[in-house]
Amino acid sequence: MAVYPGGFNEQRATRFRTILYVVVVVVVLCIASAVGYVMVSRHRETQPSQNLPPAQVEITAEETPAEPPAVEPQPEPNETISSDSEPAEVTVTEITAEPDKTVPGLIAEAIELVNRQPPKIIEARDRLNELLPMASGQQREFVKEQLTALSDKWLFSSIVFPSDKLCSDYRVSPGDLLSKIGDMYNVPYEILMQINGIDRPELLRAGTTLKVINGPFNAIVYRSTFTMDLYLQNTYVRSFKVGLGKAGMETPTGRWRVKKGGKLIKPIWTDPISGKTYHPEDPDYPLGSRWIALEGIEGDAVGRTGFAIHGTKDPEQIGTPGSQGCIRLHNGDAILVYNLMTPGMSLVDVRD
Repeated sequence: MAVYPGGFNEQRATRFRTILYVVVVVVVLCIASAVGYVMVSRHRETQPSQNLPPAQVEITAEETPAEPPAVEPQPEPNETISSDSEPAEVTVTEITAEPDKTVPGLIAEAIELVNRQPPKIIEARDRLNELLPMASGQQREFVKEQLTALSDKWLFSSIVFPSDKLCSDYRVSPGDLLSKIGDMYNVPYEILMQINGIDRPELLRAGTTLKVINGPFNAIVYRSTFTMDLYLQNTYVRSFKVGLGKAGMETPTGRWRVKKGGKLIKPIWTDPISGKTYHPEDPDYPLGSRWIALEGIEGDAVGRTGFAIHGTKDPEQIGTPGSQGCIRLHNGDAILVYNLMTPGMSLVDVRD
């Protein structure tokens, strides 16, 4: 057996220790590296990255802050909001002249003019008169009531309001006659006597200032409602309840004109059906206080004769079909209409 010298064994031990040391160092370094990696990874997980752009940072549903529920925008008046994905279009609704949308506000404005100090009577009258064709039902009746009340101020009084184109002042000259002044302004002299407080027209004095009315007056009769609406030119004044022709003798529709020479106070009258003649003093005299003869000029009225506006001895028949075709009025109303209608000029339209 060969014998190795002792130096060889010592070298082998030294080499073994060196290798073992290197192995231990490598293992320690590996363990240190692994621990460092784990710690760094954990640190990165707890801190959001500051180097990524916002679009690349992932936010989970749990991390997303709660938002209030979306509130659907409500459309403003006169706007519509489109349900499409395109930008909403705004459309403006046109304001119409329907009575239920515009008339109440306009009526209120007119009434406010009356309540001013001083009142704006003429401006209120003109505004309400413009509203009358637009109004309907109760609105129309209300406008008529207001115009009727105003007529007592601007028409049936001695006051002349500034800016009124329907009434004015007239200074009487020597030789003037009240009937001639009425002819100048297309109104009967009786209404001039009434509004100026004149008892006897022959006592008219030169230098006197009179209120005069720019006529003529006209009327519209509605068969369906048994009413007569009175106008000065085209301005509403007031309404009257009337009686009209009975079945088979209906008051003809169409346009009539007050006949020249046809205005009479209680004329003698012969009933065309019975042939009986009535005198004013008869207890059963049927024509009442006044007679205003009419002549037909348009529509079904053309060529018709014997028709008139007159009073009555039977006031209970006003508002009903009971005459032989004439237009009946209460006796007081007949006197007023008589004082307003001008022969040869005033028109009466009879409508359904």
